[in-house]
Amino acid sequence: MKLKIKITGLTVLLSLLLTGTVAAQIGEPFIHDPSTIMESDGKYYTFGTGGGGLISEDGWTWNGGAVRPGGGAAPDVVKIGDRYLIAYGATGGGLGGGHNGRILTMWNKTLDPNSPDFKYTEPVEVASSDGNEDNDAIDPGLLLDPTDGKLWLSYGTYFGFIRLIELDPKTGKRVEGNKPKNIAIDCEATDLIYRDGWYYLLGTHGTCCDGANSTYNIVVGRSRKVTGPYLDNMGRDMLKGGGKMVIAASDRLIGPGHFGRMIPGDGVEKMSCHYEADLDQGGYSVLGIRPLLWENEWPVAGDNFKEGTYEIESKRRGYALELVVDFTRMPGGMRWFNRNKKEPVKPVPTQQLADVIKTWPTGNIDVRIGDYMGRPHQKWTITPVAGEGHFGGPYYKIIITGTDRALAATANAELITVPAFTGAPEQLWRIDQLTDRSYRIMPKVVPDSNKKLALVSSGDSSPTLAAFDFSSDNSKWYFKNH
Repeated sequence: MKLKIKITGLTVLLSLLLTGTVAAQIGEPFIHDPSTIMESDGKYYTFGTGGGGLISEDGWTWNGGAVRPGGGAAPDVVKIGDRYLIAYGATGGGLGGGHNGRILTMWNKTLDPNSPDFKYTEPVEVASSDGNEDNDAIDPGLLLDPTDGKLWLSYGTYFGFIRLIELDPKTGKRVEGNKPKNIAIDCEATDLIYRDGWYYLLGTHGTCCDGANSTYNIVVGRSRKVTGPYLDNMGRDMLKGGGKMVIAASDRLIGPGHFGRMIPGDGVEKMSCHYEADLDQGGYSVLGIRPLLWENEWPVAGDNFKEGTYEIESKRRGYALELVVDFTRMPGGMRWFNRNKKEPVKPVPTQQLADVIKTWPTGNIDVRIGDYMGRPHQKWTITPVAGEGHFGGPYYKIIITGTDRALAATANAELITVPAFTGAPEQLWRIDQLTDRSYRIMPKVVPDSNKKLALVSSGDSSPTLAAFDFSSDNSKWYFKNH
């Protein structure tokens, strides 16, 4: 964290209501330099600069309450066994006017401050800088290597090199005799992740702490070895300023920084960050959670689902989700032979809901999959439901456009549409963008069942609810806004 302006604790009395399109989190998600999000005792936690942090019951609505002693800046967290290791910068980053930083680590059995097991160990120093060398010991990032169980910590800012050291995963202390290795420059707030034989170094580039004028963005390089070298997609070494863009400012969210990665399920990955300024929330720094996608083995930020009217298209064959109703023909037939060349060409109006709705049943109507023709029984309006969320997003209602007829799960794991949306759990839908840009659609609840099922195309015309399988196109969907 490179400071231009001294930031004190913020007392913020703002709350974002779920109206319109929401891209950041809701509640009071105000934080700077958030750690990787961790789940503990059924809740989600992230810590930030200053010693505090945020707690969420569902991963969507966030509020203050997380506790981390020691103050300082830019923490990170990793779970090792049944304990949590927290690393943070005690000084440095220009705090107090210098770059004589220190990185400390400490343990806790739980992150829940109300648990009887909640107690932090005494902090241990694992890295430092003297204020004159080409490094600033701040902004730690932790990686527990899944291939060999080794524990690594990267740290540093624009004031010199990003460095890598090895820690003991049993004690959290630095491995005796381990010397720091320079792995990057021209970034800060680094994080290391591992995926499919590659180590990825994600760093925050640009300037921070200037609100809507902050230029933070997140870049990445990769290596076959954790110690580097880390090269970007053009072969540029991050030790020479390389880095491929992962996420930059978008819409009214300015300055994303401090990357974290979470994997809530097969084919679903999320990234966390903070936005230096959310213009819809007073320009304050807020927590953001986005889908994490992979393109040609490179990470890139996805987009949180936006409300709207869509065709819901199965990846299996390209057919669309629709009501099981009689097809209503549009006026006219084939107009080609014996055309009167003097007759003016006039547009044919699109079929409207009023043209067909009287032919539909008034009770429950089943759904199927068929050729998309832009007809009313194939158009779905999807909007978030206030107060209902899951990790990284809200639950949505999915209704036939222009009506209150809602998609719902049934007790026998099938699909119907009910005449009116009531807010019942089986009418709430989770929409997750998958790592390949397609989507998974899941009901919040399948009645009389504790199974987590997803919308699946079991045949060319047969949608159902079944176990999600990322390897099958049957489980994947697209939303097309025609």
